[in-house]
Formats: sequence, structure tokens, C-alpha cells
Amino acid sequence: MHQPRKTIAILAVTQILSWGSLYYAIAVLAPHIRLETGWRAEAVLGAFSLSLLVSGLVATPVGVLLDRHGGRLVMGAGSLVSGVGMLLLSRSHSLPLYFAAWAVLGLAMALTMYEAAFATINREFGPQGRQAISTLTLFGGFASTVFWPLTQQLDLLLGWRDTYALYGALQIAVCLPLHLLLAGRHAATPAAGHATAATAAEQAERSHTLHEALRHPAFWKLALAFAANSFIFSAMSVQLIPLFVQFGHTAALAVMLAALVGPMQVAGRIGEMTLGRNSLPQTIGKFTFGAMPAALLVLLFFGSSQWALALYCTLYGLSNGILTIVKGTLPAALFGRRNYGAIAGALAGPSLVARAAGPLAVAAIVARAPAPAVLLTVLLGFSLLSLGCYLAATRRRMVLAAAI
Repeated sequence: MHQPRKTIAILAVTQILSWGSLYYAIAVLAPHIRLETGWRAEAVLGAFSLSLLVSGLVATPVGVLLDRHGGRLVMGAGSLVSGVGMLLLSRSHSLPLYFAAWAVLGLAMALTMYEAAFATINREFGPQGRQAISTLTLFGGFASTVFWPLTQQLDLLLGWRDTYALYGALQIAVCLPLHLLLAGRHAATPAAGHATAATAAEQAERSHTLHEALRHPAFWKLALAFAANSFIFSAMSVQLIPLFVQFGHTAALAVMLAALVGPMQVAGRIGEMTLGRNSLPQTIGKFTFGAMPAALLVLLFFGSSQWALALYCTLYGLSNGILTIVKGTLPAALFGRRNYGAIAGALAGPSLVARAAGPLAVAAIVARAPAPAVLLTVLLGFSLLSLGCYLAATRRRMVLAAAI
């Protein structure tokens, strides 16, 4: 198999397995963990939030390792850490051990999930990396589709402990050997048809070091934009259906409309690969960040209407789907590819921390002000902040400064 296609095929399989077992499975298993152990729901999900926090804290050093050693060793190590963490989780009979297991899995997330995969792709594909990232996210979008029903069935058959043990074994038996088949420390040579153009582009490109990127205003504006957006998506992931019910809709209708989000994410990624393939990542990002305040305004003012809920889920899904691609392609467009892993990891850190904080912060808001308008107004403010920071980070003068 041609190396670029081999890389995408390997990462497609390992991203589905990693996202499914590390991120999505807890949504199905959390109630059963709570029932068996007697732990409070806040503790069961709080440990998962800890894993996101750990992932954010280690994202930058992991990115540095990816730049130096490539995806084969780093992501291979991540599969091993994932397996150990899940086996530890499956044997957790006390809260301290349960939290420790999720802390290990937070490290595994940083080593194996999208940020690591994008760094691996940019290292190997160079200027052709954008299409590969779009393709990979299209496959990755099926992780929840596969793992939610699979986890539910395994939980019924095996229980939550053996389900996590099985997922840990899959990480070691499937993901580890696949990651070890990735290109080594020196990235593969671009395909013959693109070799000359790729070489010229790389020679002309000005790549920032991590230190230079951290000193650039565009970096911090972009980091804040991503973090604010992640806060909203994380918050709405746990409040979407309850909000719909609060607007007077039935739970069955709320679930049915919320199910639009997944297909819309895939549709957004297909649209980016086709209609937007010749557009700059900066341009694609304008839709991504602009769609969220529009969606929240629709829900805030017309939430009692079914069409408004459907429109919200459509915009929400499209925005979230495309945002993943923008996060993977924009750092290279603004700061170059040579130190992509370190810079993208530093950008991802605040977002992962915000993702961890989102559900906890929203729970506190809802406890004090249960009216839907209060929460939606707060989230609208975050969305406008996110859009403003993104536009400031990618305006022409700022982009030119980043490229010099």
C-alpha cells in the first residue's frame, strides 16, 4: 500500500478505536459505574473531566515529542498507555484509584487522539496534509456511531469493568501494532506527482519555533477562540436535550432532533472536502466560528418552535464537524509545519481545559438560574468572544505577520 494511503488507513482505524473507547464510552457506562460503586455522579464524571484537564496540560510536551520522534513511537506509546489505563480503570474499586486511572487515560488521549494524528499527518504529508486531515476526520466522525451501540451491548453482556478491560486489550493488540507501522522518525517522501511542488513550498515556508509562536499575538487570540468554542460545545453536549425539554418539547422529540448533530458533523466535513477544498483554512474557519452565535440566537429567541431546534442542531453539527479540520490545518497555515506538533499542542491545551470545565461550569449556572435564557445568554457571550478572537487572529495583517 502506498505510504500516504497506508498512513490514513492506519490512523482511521486507530482514531475510531481511541475516540470510541477513551472518550465516547463513558457516556454509556457512567450510569452503570455509579450504580455498581455507589459513587456520586459528580465523582464519576469528574474523573473524566480530570482526564481532559491532564490531556490539556501535557499537550505541548507531547507535541514536542511528535516533532522530534514522529507518530510511530509517540502514538505507539500512547496505545500502550491507553491499554494500561483502561485495565487499571476496570479494576478500580476505590475513588482514588478510579481518578488515577482517568489521569493515566488523560495522558493517553494526548498521545493518541486527533492532535497527535494531525501532527503525524503534517510531518509526513507536508503541504498535502490538509486533504489527509479532512479524510481522517471523516472516518473519525463514525467513532460515536460505532461505539455507543457497541458499548451498550458489551455492557449488557460483560458489565462495565470487562468492557473497559476489553477496550484496553484492543488498544494493545490492535492500535499498538498499527501505530508501529507508521513512518519512522523521518517522514515519508511526498508522492512523485507532488514532490517538486512540495519541496518548493517547504523551502519557501517560514516556520515559527514554539517560542516565536507563543510571542505572537495571533497565537493567543486563536487559542482563546478555540478554548471559548470548546467550552460551548462541551457545555451543550450535556445540556442539549435538557434545554430542549425546558422549552416545552417532549424528551422523544428532543432526542430525535439531537440525533441530527452527528450526521451534520459528517456533512460539514464532506462539504469542506468538496466545496471548500480550494479555500484557505482561515476562510473556512469564518463559517465555523460564525455559525455558533447564529445557532444560539435561533435557540434563544425561537426555542419553542421545532424548526428552530432542527436549525440549531444543523448549524451546531456543521460547525463542530468543520472545526475539527480547522484545528488541524490552521496552525500550519499561520505558523508553518516544522514545529507543528508543539504549536498545535500548545493551542490545544487551553481548549482541552475549557472542555473539561464546560459541563461543571454549566451545571453551576443551571443550579443557580435554571431558566434556559440565562444559560443561552452566557453561551452566546462566549460564542461572540470566540468569533471576535478568531477574526482578530486571522485578519490579513496578522496572517502576514505570522508568515514573515
